[in-house]
Amino acid sequence: MPYGTDLGGPITVLHVEDDPALATLVRRSLERRGHTVVHVTTGDAALRRLDEGGIDVVALDHSLAAETGFDILARVGPRDRRPPIVYVTASADARLAVDALKNGADDYVVKSVSQEFFDLLAAALEQALERWRLKRVRAENERLIREARDRAELLLREVNHRVANSLGLVAAMVRMQASLLDDERAKHALQETQNRISAVAGVHRHLYSSDAVGEVEVASYLGQLVGELATSLAGERAGRAVVARLEPIVIKTDRAVSLGIIVGELVTNAFKYAYPDDAEGEIRVSSEVTGERIRIAVEDDGVGWSGDGEIRGTGLGSKIVTAMCRNLDASLEWQERDRGTRAVIDFPAG
Repeated sequence: MPYGTDLGGPITVLHVEDDPALATLVRRSLERRGHTVVHVTTGDAALRRLDEGGIDVVALDHSLAAETGFDILARVGPRDRRPPIVYVTASADARLAVDALKNGADDYVVKSVSQEFFDLLAAALEQALERWRLKRVRAENERLIREARDRAELLLREVNHRVANSLGLVAAMVRMQASLLDDERAKHALQETQNRISAVAGVHRHLYSSDAVGEVEVASYLGQLVGELATSLAGERAGRAVVARLEPIVIKTDRAVSLGIIVGELVTNAFKYAYPDDAEGEIRVSSEVTGERIRIAVEDDGVGWSGDGEIRGTGLGSKIVTAMCRNLDASLEWQERDRGTRAVIDFPAG
């Protein structure tokens, strides 16, 4: 702190007053309370003394010989660079008090030679300094909290960056392993595993590149996820396209992981099974917010499936979707359509 002492104890007051008799009375009154008074008569002397340091609070008189207290307030600098100032004047005009406060004074006392004035002045000086000190302590605490938060966010981004890189490496190794297999079922199983790993890695990529460390923007995340899925699956199903029409929605990290895995499974299934082997087709992913609910839909125009009947593949995907829906507190509804399949994930926005 450039000014002030520790909380409590005597204070040093700079008294700007050109009436020597009144200045003596003020000094004696404040010294009886254990305080130290430095007396000057002009604005120039006051500014020089403030520059020297060691002043806790200022008692500034309005009417001086060659200037007013307003002139000194205009020269003394902003509140955060000088001690608090109590404005002193013989005028009881409330407009003068308002102008003093607007011009930078921290409090206001009407001057007289009564004991009440000396008591009020001492109380105003002490209280102005106390408020100033508390404000400085609060500002320092807020600065420390901001720095700690920034450090924590930086560390968390680094953690997410490393997790995403590690998961990317695992996905790459799974892909390499799949390329060495001749068994098509085993290849497909590893490919699906790779896609699930990529869904989780995508969340961590968004976390270290986003300003909101604990939240994920759904449109960006799912858009990138389904794009990567389409690229990954294009080799075995040519002519299939994935289109994302997503609203900007922000959800918590753990919910984004579950949602990404669900959408990944539904898109993968639609990509593989919605259309005959040699047919072209489109898979659409969309979102909407209705009240306190979020709805994510995955639909196609293919052969259609209602969610019942024989499951194609290993059935692991269905079990994973069921588990992730529980994590998300979501329902999965298979809606009837004239053509194709529409699966809707419905979950609370909070």
